[in-house]
Parts: sequence; C-alpha cells; structure tokens
Amino acid sequence: MDDNPTPLAPPAPAQLFRNARVFTAARRAHAEALVVVGERIAYVGDEATAARVAGPDARVHDLGGATVLPGFVDGHAHVVGTGEAAAQVNLWGADSVAEIQRRIDRWAREHPDAPRVLATGWKHGDIPGGAPDRGMLDAVVADRPVYAQAYDFHSIWLNSAALEESGIDDTTVSPPGGTVHRDAAGAATGLVDETAMHRLVWPVLDGFTTEADRDEALAVALAAYAESGIVGSTEMALNEDDYAAMRRADAAGALTTRISAFWRVQPTGDEAANLAQVARVAELAARDATPFLRVTGIKVMVDGTVDGCTASLGKPYVDGTNADPIWSLAELAPVVAAADAAGLQVAMHAIGDEATRVAIGAVEHAVAVNGPHGSDGSDGPGSSMERRHRIEHLEVVDPEDIQRLAALGITASMQPVHADPAIQENWRRVLGDERADRGFPWPEMTEAGATLVLGTDSPTSPHAPLPNMFIAATRRSALDPSLPANIARYALPLADAIVHATRDAAWASRSEHLHGRLAEGLYADFVVLDRDIFSRPLDELLDTRVLRTVVGGRAVHPVRPEPEEER
Repeated sequence: MDDNPTPLAPPAPAQLFRNARVFTAARRAHAEALVVVGERIAYVGDEATAARVAGPDARVHDLGGATVLPGFVDGHAHVVGTGEAAAQVNLWGADSVAEIQRRIDRWAREHPDAPRVLATGWKHGDIPGGAPDRGMLDAVVADRPVYAQAYDFHSIWLNSAALEESGIDDTTVSPPGGTVHRDAAGAATGLVDETAMHRLVWPVLDGFTTEADRDEALAVALAAYAESGIVGSTEMALNEDDYAAMRRADAAGALTTRISAFWRVQPTGDEAANLAQVARVAELAARDATPFLRVTGIKVMVDGTVDGCTASLGKPYVDGTNADPIWSLAELAPVVAAADAAGLQVAMHAIGDEATRVAIGAVEHAVAVNGPHGSDGSDGPGSSMERRHRIEHLEVVDPEDIQRLAALGITASMQPVHADPAIQENWRRVLGDERADRGFPWPEMTEAGATLVLGTDSPTSPHAPLPNMFIAATRRSALDPSLPANIARYALPLADAIVHATRDAAWASRSEHLHGRLAEGLYADFVVLDRDIFSRPLDELLDTRVLRTVVGGRAVHPVRPEPEEER
C-alpha cells in the first residue's frame, strides 16, 4: 500500500446563480437559484438552501431577478448548413424576380473573384407560376455558375453555367424521387428538386467545399447558436464530411452546442444497398459518444414540400397534380425495421398526409417484425432501450393518423417557423381546401398522447429560438407581426412551447441524460434572459435578448462576461 498517496486536487469552487426566476422544465417548474459544481448542476431550488449547498467559497452570480431557462435544444436543424447559408446571398424577403435578381447581381459585383455565386432563401410563390427559369439568372450573371437554393432546401435553381458545371443537360434522366425540370420544348429550365438535387447538384457543390470551409461554417453556426441560447441541436442530414468537421471541432474542444445526429439514408432502388447504409450508421452509433457529439439514428425523406408541390398527399393539389412518396412503404419498411433492430432511432421527413401514412406503416412493420423494445436505459446498437422514432414536419396530417402515430409512440417533430403567416400564402394556395385550415396542428399531437418536439429546420428558417416561441404561442408572424394569426386555435401556451423546445427535444434524441431540464446531475446548460417572458406580453419575445448562454457551467455567450459579483 502506498504510504504517500498523491493528494487529490481540491474540488473547484461551486458557482451559485442567485436572485433569479428559474423555469426548470422539470417536475418542480420554478426555482430561485441553482448551484453548479464543475460542469453539472448540484442543486435547483430556494436561495437559502442553494447558498448552503454551494458553500462559503462559491463564486456568486447575482442575476438581478433575470429569467433563467434550460438552454434551447433545436429539435430539427442542419448545423453546418446553417453556417454555410450565412455566407451566401440572402434571398429571404425577396418577393419578386426583380428583387432576387437585384440581390444576386449586387453580390456578384461585390465579389468579382468568387468562382460561383451561391444564394439561398427564395420562395416558389414569388416566382411567376412557381417555375424559375435559368434565363432569369443568366440575365444578371452569365459568366459564372449561380446556384440559388430554395428556402425549404428541396429545390435549387441554376443558371446556364451552373447547369453545365453540374453536367445537367436536356437529356439528363431524373432519378426516382426527383425531377430535372424541363420546358415544353424539353429543355432543362434550371430548376432541380428533391433526389435529383441530392444526386446531381449537391455532390458537385460538395466537391468545391474544403475542410477549412466546413470548419468555418460550423464555427459560424456555433457562434450564432451561443448568441441565441441554443445549447443542443438535432442534426437531421449528417454526412461523412460534416461529421468529420464536427469530430475535429469536438477533439479541439470547440463544440459549444451538443449535437445529436441523424444520418441521411438515400433511396437507391436496391434493398441491399439501402440496408448497407443502415449498417454504416450502426457502426457510427457504436462509437463512443462524447458529451458533445453522438450519432443516434437515420433520417429518410419520405416526400418533399407543399410549396414545391412535392409533398405526397391523399388527394391532389388544387391544380390537379400530386407527388408520389420518395420511398414507397415496400422500400421503406425493411430500412426502418433494420434500424429499429440495431437500436437506432428513425427520423422520417413526412409533410403530406400520404407520406405520413407511409412513415407510420414502416414503424408498424418494425414493431411486428422486431417485437417489443425495453426501456432499461442502455445505449447503443442492439440495446433494449425504448423506441423513439420520429416523424418530421407533419404539416398536412389526418386526425386518424395522429391517433395512430401517438399509439405507436412516434414523436411529432414540428417547426413553428414553417407556420409563420409571412410564408404561408403559397402554401395555402396550392392546397386550396380545408386542409389549409388544419395546417401544423401542434396541440392535436399532445392531446392524442404523442410527444411534441419543436425546432427550426435552420437554415430553411431562422435559427433563433425566441421568435420561434413567439410563433408557437401566438400563431402570428415573427417576420411581419402585423399579419393575422395563422389558425389561432392551434397556438400553444408559452410554458408548454418552451418545454417542447427544451426537455422534450432532448428526450426525443435520447439526450435527456445530458440536458433539457434544470435538475440535479444534468449538465449546467441554461440561458439567462433580459426579461421575464412569462409576465410580459408575448410580443416582447421578438425583442427579448439572451444575456448569457451557459454550457457545462461555462459561459459561451458572451465570451467575455460582464463583471459579476463574486466572493
């Protein structure tokens, strides 16, 4: 036995956050103070007890009566893409072809050495007939490729130089589940959507993106997250390159947002190839997860979007057209069953009611094939932990299918920002019937017993969580608050919305052991706001600032905090 053992280092002083209005999103919803020891919460409750728990050497933060919330966990996002979009031509709010052209032309003139022009944010309803043409882009930039991503990231608009660079011409065959659009004469128009975009255009753009580019985009997204109070994000389209960037940042200690990731599985038309993708994700999920990065499941795109008329509906759009699901039930069911058997989560993008039925059917098949799962808290492929499969978006959904998904324990992952009245005109017009008056029915999910998770799907929408909470609690527009509410009966109580964007979002990605609530043992991931949002008019959510974002007990915003009371 060693008679002279190395002495243990003294524990770091506790941090006492006092004089606060703490909303915990936990069993005891409100508190006055919290104590942080190292990276984790040691106590949440009354101030007198907190002071005793923290001890006389604690570092004291007097929050001056400020409101404290669990840090927001974005329930559906594209992290690297959020950073990439920040550097592109911003077409949000460009409500005409002329304005789109003006912004692209201005950027091109300001960046004469850029080899290509990348833009994002245009809406189908702002283009005559919803059909952009390459000539509209050629008119302002003809000497280099222009790639303009639609705001929903389900369509991309190319000029003639970009079509040539992508190898797309009038004879290019559209892959299953996507379209290279053509005019009446059979010429490629420059509009490419869904799997055609994924397979023909995005790989070309990826080829021009360096590791340094991805690292920078990730850093930009993380900085924006910290400033707006996002401590966790659910990555919904992970690929090899973005994962490598995240792993580099994690190894360097640069991740300031905890990322739970779903790996995109593409339909190939070959079941063996589809299942091989699932097996690859199972390998990644089996790696040791870190507190900041873990692969938890697969993501599949069952259909497209209402705005692009690529969402798969039970009955046609107002113009008589419709879209088939990208994955049929026969193709999807084996993939979901294999992921389920491997202990992976499955997230299924389904916006239209027909796509939702395909997604539900695939989970039913997995239950029938694999039998019950347990909830013993174990983790990793092949474990017996409970299923937490998800359907993303659920914008047009039949009431009977809400009951079905709830009974199967499927999480409803929805995005208030997509219901913003400022972007709803075309959405409602192309549906043109009673379905438009049942859009985005968030309360119906919880009333049926399903877990509801709120996110932003950034960069398809702004990433900031507080304006997202405004839309959730009012059904009004964060972009133009003067607009009338979009189906006011579907608004959520503010406290419920925050729970769905914190506690429930963490649970839905199997991260509830990390954060999402303010409770003993969890990481100290929380935000401090400049006002009490629960006692002020809801409109003030649009002006509320995040004074401080804390991740693992460390302030990540502001990076250099203002002087604090200490003892």
